[in-house]
Amino acid sequence: MIVDSHCHLNILPDSVGTTDEVIRQAEELEVGKMMCIAINPAKWHEVLELADKYEQVYAAIGIHPCEDEDVQVTDQMLLEAASHPKVLAIGEIGLDYYHFDAEQRDMSWQQERFRQQIRIAKQLQKPIVIHTRNSTDDCLRILEEEDAQEVGGIMHCFVEDMEIARRAMAIGFYISFSGIVTFKNAKELKEVAKEVPLERILVETDAPYLAPVPYRGKVNQPGYTKYVVQEIADLREMSFEEVAKATTANFNRLFKTDF
Repeated sequence: MIVDSHCHLNILPDSVGTTDEVIRQAEELEVGKMMCIAINPAKWHEVLELADKYEQVYAAIGIHPCEDEDVQVTDQMLLEAASHPKVLAIGEIGLDYYHFDAEQRDMSWQQERFRQQIRIAKQLQKPIVIHTRNSTDDCLRILEEEDAQEVGGIMHCFVEDMEIARRAMAIGFYISFSGIVTFKNAKELKEVAKEVPLERILVETDAPYLAPVPYRGKVNQPGYTKYVVQEIADLREMSFEEVAKATTANFNRLFKTDF
Protein backbone atom coordinates (compact mmCIF):
# COMPACT_ATOMS: atom_id res chain seq x y z
CA MET A 1 0.00 0.00 0.00
CA ILE A 2 1.04 3.59 -0.72
CA VAL A 3 0.30 6.68 1.38
CA ASP A 4 -0.16 10.05 -0.32
CA SER A 5 1.34 12.29 2.35
CA HIS A 6 -0.02 15.54 0.89
CA CYS A 7 -3.13 16.28 -1.14
CA HIS A 8 -5.98 18.78 -1.24
CA LEU A 9 -9.07 16.64 -1.75
CA ASN A 10 -11.36 19.48 -0.81
CA ILE A 11 -10.40 21.56 -3.85
CA LEU A 12 -10.29 18.88 -6.54
CA PRO A 13 -12.33 20.05 -9.54
CA ASP A 14 -15.55 18.27 -10.47
CA SER A 15 -13.92 17.15 -13.71
CA VAL A 16 -12.05 14.35 -11.90
CA GLY A 17 -15.25 12.92 -10.43
CA THR A 18 -16.76 12.70 -6.98
CA THR A 19 -14.64 12.20 -3.89
CA ASP A 20 -15.93 8.63 -3.75
CA GLU A 21 -14.65 8.06 -7.28
CA VAL A 22 -11.28 9.71 -6.59
CA ILE A 23 -10.70 7.54 -3.54
CA ARG A 24 -11.84 4.40 -5.37
CA GLN A 25 -9.42 5.13 -8.22
CA ALA A 26 -6.64 5.74 -5.70
CA GLU A 27 -7.23 2.34 -4.14
CA GLU A 28 -7.14 0.73 -7.59
CA LEU A 29 -3.69 2.33 -8.00
CA GLU A 30 -2.57 0.96 -4.60
CA VAL A 31 -2.90 4.27 -2.75
CA GLY A 32 -4.82 3.27 0.36
CA LYS A 33 -4.36 6.28 2.64
CA MET A 34 -3.98 10.03 2.10
CA MET A 35 -3.45 13.12 4.21
CA CYS A 36 -5.65 16.03 3.17
CA ILE A 37 -4.09 19.41 3.93
CA ALA A 38 -6.00 22.53 4.96
CA ILE A 39 -4.37 25.88 4.19
CA ASN A 40 -6.87 28.44 5.50
CA PRO A 41 -9.00 28.48 8.68
CA ALA A 42 -12.10 29.03 6.55
CA LYS A 43 -11.44 25.63 4.94
CA TRP A 44 -10.45 23.63 8.01
CA HIS A 45 -13.97 22.25 8.38
CA GLU A 46 -13.84 20.85 4.84
CA VAL A 47 -10.85 18.59 5.48
CA LEU A 48 -12.16 17.57 8.89
CA GLU A 49 -15.47 16.55 7.32
CA LEU A 50 -13.62 14.50 4.70
CA ALA A 51 -11.55 12.82 7.40
CA ASP A 52 -14.73 12.01 9.35
CA LYS A 53 -16.47 10.61 6.28
CA TYR A 54 -13.67 8.50 4.76
CA GLU A 55 -11.62 5.90 6.57
CA GLN A 56 -8.82 6.43 4.01
CA VAL A 57 -8.46 10.16 4.71
CA TYR A 58 -6.47 11.88 7.44
CA ALA A 59 -6.00 15.62 7.87
CA ALA A 60 -3.55 18.41 8.62
CA ILE A 61 -4.62 21.93 9.52
CA GLY A 62 -2.70 25.19 9.35
CA ILE A 63 -2.34 28.54 7.63
CA HIS A 64 -0.39 28.48 4.37
CA PRO A 65 2.28 31.20 4.17
CA CYS A 66 0.67 32.64 1.02
CA GLU A 67 -2.52 33.43 2.90
CA ASP A 68 -2.94 37.17 3.46
CA GLU A 69 -1.35 38.87 6.44
CA ASP A 70 -4.76 39.48 8.00
CA VAL A 71 -5.51 35.73 8.14
CA GLN A 72 -4.69 35.08 11.77
CA VAL A 73 -6.03 32.72 14.40
CA THR A 74 -5.73 32.44 18.14
CA ASP A 75 -3.79 29.66 19.79
CA GLN A 76 -7.09 28.30 21.10
CA MET A 77 -8.56 28.06 17.60
CA LEU A 78 -5.54 26.10 16.43
CA LEU A 79 -5.55 23.85 19.47
CA GLU A 80 -9.22 23.02 19.15
CA ALA A 81 -9.14 22.24 15.42
CA ALA A 82 -5.92 20.26 15.61
CA SER A 83 -7.18 18.16 18.51
CA HIS A 84 -9.52 16.32 16.13
CA PRO A 85 -8.50 12.63 16.34
CA LYS A 86 -7.76 12.35 12.62
CA VAL A 87 -5.57 15.47 12.44
CA LEU A 88 -2.07 14.08 12.18
CA ALA A 89 -0.11 17.29 11.62
CA ILE A 90 0.03 21.06 11.65
CA GLY A 91 0.39 22.18 8.07
CA GLU A 92 0.97 23.23 5.62
CA ILE A 93 2.86 26.07 7.22
CA GLY A 94 6.14 27.82 6.56
CA LEU A 95 7.43 30.78 4.57
CA ASP A 96 6.99 31.89 0.97
CA TYR A 97 8.71 35.05 -0.30
CA TYR A 98 8.09 34.39 -3.98
CA HIS A 99 5.53 37.16 -4.48
CA PHE A 100 7.40 39.80 -2.48
CA ASP A 101 10.11 42.15 -3.75
CA ALA A 102 13.40 41.41 -2.01
CA GLU A 103 14.24 45.10 -1.61
CA GLN A 104 11.01 46.08 0.09
CA ARG A 105 9.56 43.11 1.87
CA ASP A 106 9.01 42.84 5.58
CA MET A 107 8.12 39.23 6.23
CA SER A 108 8.01 39.45 10.01
CA TRP A 109 4.25 38.75 9.94
CA GLN A 110 4.78 35.52 8.00
CA GLN A 111 7.56 34.49 10.34
CA GLU A 112 5.56 35.17 13.50
CA ARG A 113 2.56 33.24 12.19
CA PHE A 114 4.94 30.39 11.36
CA ARG A 115 6.41 30.45 14.87
CA GLN A 116 2.94 30.43 16.42
CA GLN A 117 1.99 27.30 14.52
CA ILE A 118 5.24 25.54 15.41
CA ARG A 119 4.55 26.26 19.08
CA ILE A 120 1.07 24.76 18.78
CA ALA A 121 2.48 21.68 17.03
CA LYS A 122 4.88 21.19 19.92
CA GLN A 123 2.11 21.67 22.48
CA LEU A 124 0.05 18.98 20.73
CA GLN A 125 3.10 16.83 19.94
CA LYS A 126 2.10 16.64 16.27
CA PRO A 127 4.55 16.83 13.35
CA ILE A 128 4.72 19.81 11.00
CA VAL A 129 4.19 19.94 7.22
CA ILE A 130 6.49 22.60 5.74
CA HIS A 131 5.98 24.75 2.65
CA THR A 132 8.98 26.87 1.72
CA ARG A 133 9.69 28.89 -1.42
CA ASN A 134 12.44 31.49 -1.86
CA SER A 135 12.80 31.34 1.92
CA THR A 136 14.63 28.15 2.81
CA ASP A 137 17.36 29.64 5.01
CA ASP A 138 14.86 31.59 7.11
CA CYS A 139 12.55 28.59 7.26
CA LEU A 140 15.21 26.23 8.54
CA ARG A 141 16.58 28.85 10.95
CA ILE A 142 13.14 29.34 12.52
CA LEU A 143 12.59 25.59 12.77
CA GLU A 144 15.91 25.34 14.60
CA GLU A 145 15.22 28.32 16.86
CA GLU A 146 11.78 26.99 17.79
CA ASP A 147 13.15 23.50 18.51
CA ALA A 148 10.89 21.92 15.91
CA GLN A 149 13.02 18.79 16.21
CA GLU A 150 10.80 17.93 19.20
CA VAL A 151 8.05 16.94 16.75
CA GLY A 152 9.77 16.70 13.34
CA GLY A 153 7.75 16.69 10.18
CA ILE A 154 7.80 16.81 6.40
CA MET A 155 9.55 19.02 3.88
CA HIS A 156 6.59 19.00 1.51
CA CYS A 157 7.13 18.92 -2.27
CA PHE A 158 10.90 18.99 -1.89
CA VAL A 159 12.79 20.69 -4.74
CA GLU A 160 16.00 21.78 -2.98
CA ASP A 161 19.52 20.36 -3.15
CA MET A 162 21.10 17.66 -1.03
CA GLU A 163 22.66 20.14 1.39
CA ILE A 164 19.21 21.45 2.31
CA ALA A 165 17.91 17.90 2.59
CA ARG A 166 20.68 17.10 5.09
CA ARG A 167 19.90 20.21 7.17
CA ALA A 168 16.22 19.28 7.26
CA MET A 169 16.88 15.66 8.17
CA ALA A 170 19.24 16.79 10.94
CA ILE A 171 16.27 18.40 12.71
CA GLY A 172 13.98 15.43 12.31
CA PHE A 173 12.27 16.15 9.00
CA TYR A 174 11.42 13.72 6.23
CA ILE A 175 11.86 14.57 2.55
CA SER A 176 8.68 14.26 0.51
CA PHE A 177 8.89 13.93 -3.26
CA SER A 178 6.03 14.96 -5.52
CA GLY A 179 5.35 14.50 -9.22
CA ILE A 180 8.11 17.01 -9.94
CA VAL A 181 10.66 14.22 -9.49
CA THR A 182 9.22 12.53 -12.59
CA PHE A 183 9.79 15.58 -14.81
CA LYS A 184 12.53 15.15 -17.40
CA ASN A 185 14.20 18.45 -16.53
CA ALA A 186 14.34 17.76 -12.76
CA LYS A 187 17.85 16.35 -13.01
CA GLU A 188 19.21 17.67 -9.73
CA LEU A 189 16.12 16.58 -7.84
CA LYS A 190 16.45 13.08 -9.28
CA GLU A 191 19.97 12.93 -7.84
CA VAL A 192 18.64 13.99 -4.45
CA ALA A 193 16.00 11.24 -4.64
CA LYS A 194 18.79 8.74 -5.18
CA GLU A 195 20.87 10.03 -2.26
CA VAL A 196 18.35 10.67 0.54
CA PRO A 197 18.27 7.60 2.82
CA LEU A 198 15.26 5.46 1.98
CA GLU A 199 14.10 5.57 5.60
CA ARG A 200 13.63 9.36 5.32
CA ILE A 201 11.60 9.49 2.09
CA LEU A 202 7.87 10.16 1.76
CA VAL A 203 5.77 10.51 -1.39
CA GLU A 204 2.91 12.81 -2.29
CA THR A 205 0.84 14.30 -5.07
CA ASP A 206 -0.06 17.82 -3.86
CA ALA A 207 -3.24 17.13 -5.86
CA PRO A 208 -4.77 18.85 -7.75
CA TYR A 209 -1.36 20.36 -8.60
CA LEU A 210 1.87 18.98 -10.10
CA ALA A 211 0.63 15.83 -11.77
CA PRO A 212 3.47 13.40 -12.51
CA VAL A 213 4.47 12.01 -15.85
CA PRO A 214 2.51 10.53 -17.68
CA TYR A 215 -0.21 13.00 -16.58
CA ARG A 216 1.90 16.15 -16.43
CA GLY A 217 -0.22 19.22 -17.16
CA LYS A 218 -3.46 17.54 -16.16
CA VAL A 219 -5.35 17.60 -12.86
CA ASN A 220 -3.48 15.61 -10.25
CA GLN A 221 -5.17 13.21 -7.84
CA PRO A 222 -4.05 10.94 -4.98
CA GLY A 223 -3.88 7.76 -7.07
CA TYR A 224 -1.05 9.25 -9.07
CA THR A 225 1.27 8.86 -6.07
CA LYS A 226 1.92 5.48 -7.66
CA TYR A 227 3.95 7.15 -10.42
CA VAL A 228 6.11 8.99 -7.90
CA VAL A 229 6.87 5.70 -6.16
CA GLN A 230 7.74 4.10 -9.48
CA GLU A 231 10.10 6.94 -10.40
CA ILE A 232 11.96 6.72 -7.10
CA ALA A 233 12.18 2.95 -7.47
CA ASP A 234 13.64 3.32 -10.97
CA LEU A 235 16.13 5.97 -9.86
CA ARG A 236 17.33 3.87 -6.95
CA GLU A 237 17.25 0.60 -8.93
CA MET A 238 14.84 -0.93 -6.47
CA SER A 239 11.51 -2.67 -6.85
CA PHE A 240 8.27 -0.74 -6.73
CA GLU A 241 7.16 -2.85 -3.79
CA GLU A 242 10.28 -2.00 -1.75
CA VAL A 243 9.75 1.73 -2.13
CA ALA A 244 6.01 1.53 -1.48
CA LYS A 245 6.59 -0.49 1.68
CA ALA A 246 9.39 1.78 2.91
CA THR A 247 7.55 5.06 2.36
CA THR A 248 4.44 3.74 4.09
CA ALA A 249 6.57 2.56 7.01
CA ASN A 250 8.18 6.00 7.16
CA PHE A 251 4.77 7.69 7.32
CA ASN A 252 3.70 5.33 10.10
CA ARG A 253 6.89 6.05 12.04
CA LEU A 254 6.53 9.82 11.80
CA PHE A 255 2.82 9.95 12.60
CA LYS A 256 2.62 6.96 14.92
CA THR A 257 0.00 5.33 12.72
CA ASP A 258 -0.30 1.69 11.70
CA PHE A 259 -1.41 1.28 8.08
